[in-house]
Amino acid sequence: MKLNPIPLALAGILCAPAASAADPAEAALPEMTVTGTREGELLSETPATVGIVREQTLRETRPTHPKEILNQVPGVWVSNLSGEGHSTAIRQPLTTGAVYLYLEDGIPTRSTGFFNHNALYEINVPQSGGMEVMKGPGSALYGSDAIGGTINVLTRTPPKQAEFELSGEAGSYGWGRILVGGGNAHGDDAWRASLNLTRTDGWQDNAGYDRQTGTARWDRALGDDALLKTVLSFSKVDQQHVGKLSAGELAATPRANNVPFSYRQVDAFRLSTAYEKETANSLLSITPYFRDNSMEILPNWSVGYDPSQYVTKNKSFGFLGKYRHDFEPLRARLIVGLDVDYSPGSRDEDSVRLDKFTNAYGGVTYSRNAAAPVQIYDYDVTYRGISPYVHGEASLSDRLRLNAGLRYDDMQYDYENKFNNGLTGATQGAAGPFPGNGWYGHVASTKVGYSHWGPKLGATYAFSDTLNGFAAYSNSFRTPSEGQVFRGSRESTAVKAQAAAESLLNLKPVIVDNLELGLRGKSGTLRYEASVYHMTKKDDLVSYVDPVTTQRTVVNAGKTLHRGIELGLGLPLAQDWQIDASLSYAKHTYETWTVSGTADYSGKEMETAPRVIANTRLSYAPGYMNGGRFQLEWFRLGSYWLDAANTGKYGGHNLVNLRANYPFGKGMEVFGSVSNLFDKRYAETADGTGAAPTYTAGLPRMAILGLQAKW
Repeated sequence: MKLNPIPLALAGILCAPAASAADPAEAALPEMTVTGTREGELLSETPATVGIVREQTLRETRPTHPKEILNQVPGVWVSNLSGEGHSTAIRQPLTTGAVYLYLEDGIPTRSTGFFNHNALYEINVPQSGGMEVMKGPGSALYGSDAIGGTINVLTRTPPKQAEFELSGEAGSYGWGRILVGGGNAHGDDAWRASLNLTRTDGWQDNAGYDRQTGTARWDRALGDDALLKTVLSFSKVDQQHVGKLSAGELAATPRANNVPFSYRQVDAFRLSTAYEKETANSLLSITPYFRDNSMEILPNWSVGYDPSQYVTKNKSFGFLGKYRHDFEPLRARLIVGLDVDYSPGSRDEDSVRLDKFTNAYGGVTYSRNAAAPVQIYDYDVTYRGISPYVHGEASLSDRLRLNAGLRYDDMQYDYENKFNNGLTGATQGAAGPFPGNGWYGHVASTKVGYSHWGPKLGATYAFSDTLNGFAAYSNSFRTPSEGQVFRGSRESTAVKAQAAAESLLNLKPVIVDNLELGLRGKSGTLRYEASVYHMTKKDDLVSYVDPVTTQRTVVNAGKTLHRGIELGLGLPLAQDWQIDASLSYAKHTYETWTVSGTADYSGKEMETAPRVIANTRLSYAPGYMNGGRFQLEWFRLGSYWLDAANTGKYGGHNLVNLRANYPFGKGMEVFGSVSNLFDKRYAETADGTGAAPTYTAGLPRMAILGLQAKW
């Protein structure tokens, strides 16, 4: 059984380096990254803060939700929005906005025009080969959406010989999951396939969740210097949503679900083939890909001001091309590339009628009225993006390495209005639990375009063999998504609705400038990293909530400032004991923020933006357990403002989690976990933009026990 050598650069892309169980300090702060330039490079020569989750860490943690693994990365806070839905905070307040870029093996999981903040439930995270989080605006190799950060999920490398693994687990609230996978190698070919079957009743009422996710990868060596890598991924998600609770409901009836009819059904499919040919001083990479995404949803978050149900669909035909050439003098490197994304899509949306009820706890419950839905949107929209870029690196000395890049993004929406034979004007939605019937505006078929030049500059310096630092400047932008541009807000009159719809065509992209300094080092067995950043956002896109009518409008509101420091460390305390910790302190403020004639939040701190996020993990792995371990985790989320006016706060919370695994026999392992060990009552998210604060209830104590077998 023979496999030709895999090109070194490509091997870096294919998987994160596996951590060594015998060297936990090495696992805490890895020395390789693959996200910055889409190929393996030393972390010490990467002028960016990159958090790396190793494959071994995923295997040991077995996350039931992406937050369980990502919240271990310094400066990252991911919240659970029921099922595997999530909102994310990386150098930003917690948001569902399009400020992050989600990748699988370097390929965007969704088109920029059809961004969805729940992108991680379309990826088989528990069976992946690792994750990397590049914080702040991306390198020149990434464009729109990479403002707060880039999350790259890596597929597992196929095995060198036949292997098979099967695990089953069960837990509280009807939780059940089966993970099955395996692979083999023969001649110049190697493959691996994984399947994830998950279901739960949910701990809240009417909060069930089912998913089927699979990944298949086939690597074929072409001689000694080239390789084809084909990846097929799919996800099918069927989940019910839960609504936000009042303070009284959170305290007295946290299992209540005030929108039991809300749901989401998702189908995602991706197929890509990467061809890479590497010689002694060059690399050619060509990756065509295809995506197919669809979602049917009745969202829980808009029932109080804009109840609707809709179906969005889009297909993507894309291409990532890159050529890299190395030069002997100064270890210079030049990369030129081109990204192309052509994504036709559609939206079909109906307004639904709801009935509203109040209860003794100050909460509101909705039920769906039997009245027939009223169509409010029907359009096709095609997103097209063409993005050439150039990136260069050179070492001016053995210690100092510089890099620079420039990316040009040219993006366009081609919109075809199919509603009411393409006529413009406003239509009236279904009656609801608010004054009058809402109106929705429609614009004529049109094209809307955006373009941007994004420069990047960086430097790394090796102070010694065990200490290096970096400095970087980056500029990026974010285009409005199709829903922000062509799906107007609900308004009280037809005139207002039409004016609002037409104004959305003039939305400007968000522009971001980021400065960053960092240190990475090792002292004895202690490994550590620290970074500080200063980022400004101009023409930020915000969904403004009118405090009187509760209607929401997307506007370019002004300028925000984001500053912070992030720390991470790993330290063996004694034989068999290891401590890993992360800490971030950040302040996010409105510098210039005027969203209406009367609402001016300039100088205020941004809402849902905790200053402190911390995670500490104490692990005990005695030799007699043959790879088993116990881990106690403490997560601290600091307080944050509930609204832009800074009139109320959520006090933050502390959570303690416990995990353990124990191998036995030949290829057998038992594992278990207890989340929220002390059954803390807390909120995953808290919001104060309405008349009274509302909360997404956090998971109570939950226990899981499982068994795994490997052959």
